[in-house]
Amino acid sequence: MTTKGIIDFYKETSLYTDLGLYKEFAKSLPDDIKELCHLQRHQIIHPFDMKDKEMRNNSNSFYGDMTKLKETSLCFENDLYPTAISMLAELLRRNKNYTIDRPIEDKIHVCCREQAILLAAILKAKGIPARVRSGFANYACLGNGAGDHWITEYYNEEKGRWTLVDADMYFDDETLKEYGIDFDLLDIPRDKFIFGAEAYLKLRNKELSNKDIYYSSTPRTYGLKGALHGLFYDFHSLMNNEIIFLHLPKYIVDKNLELSEEEYIELDNLAELTLNPDDNFEKLLEIWNNNTKFRIMTGGMN
Repeated sequence: MTTKGIIDFYKETSLYTDLGLYKEFAKSLPDDIKELCHLQRHQIIHPFDMKDKEMRNNSNSFYGDMTKLKETSLCFENDLYPTAISMLAELLRRNKNYTIDRPIEDKIHVCCREQAILLAAILKAKGIPARVRSGFANYACLGNGAGDHWITEYYNEEKGRWTLVDADMYFDDETLKEYGIDFDLLDIPRDKFIFGAEAYLKLRNKELSNKDIYYSSTPRTYGLKGALHGLFYDFHSLMNNEIIFLHLPKYIVDKNLELSEEEYIELDNLAELTLNPDDNFEKLLEIWNNNTKFRIMTGGMN
């Protein structure tokens, strides 16, 4: 497929990124990526911070006065708002003023996946090619190892290349220093983010140890089992199908993520192709269209 064909593919929306009647509203939001991320970050509270007792007692946090939030507030609202349209609809239902001054009690509580999807959806609404990417990032975690993380990638016409953006971590300078982030979150260097396929292959090749990669389940899932989540989240996202956290191929879950060497070799091929999605786009699309076991998911009612 030509470069233009690939770029046009990522202008298309999925059931997760289509904004329907909210498309015109999205188009009215700032075109400047910095202003857009800044605005979006002030609409959302990360659930991990909702669960943190010290943060919940903070009257002067990045989010605002956390003591105003009721104890009955859900920490995680991801299941309620898995799509971009559901997030925008709920934000505007709670408060029609979509500004950086949104009252803390009117914010929604969702994770990096939802942040990445919402940003991608808004960019697509503006006619900008965008795709969600899933992998692992040391910079997004205060603990040891690289935890699972989702970001957005958009095609920057001015620079003539894909650009990685992290709306979820777009905090103020003081908070970024706390996380040790000294690079531009609006143009993340490729060596700062470990894509799902990269984590998987480096674990397979013993370039990373199991403790280096984890998926934020309860308890945490380390090593190859954790990397499998990132690999499939990223593959599906590259096919414009930004699956939720509960989704993973049924054949893998049925085996409790304990795969045979033959099955791992099959996934090695998928991962190798996913490392360079544009160069290997047609091959990835062929796998997507023909290897149904990679698409039959568990989770929810399945």
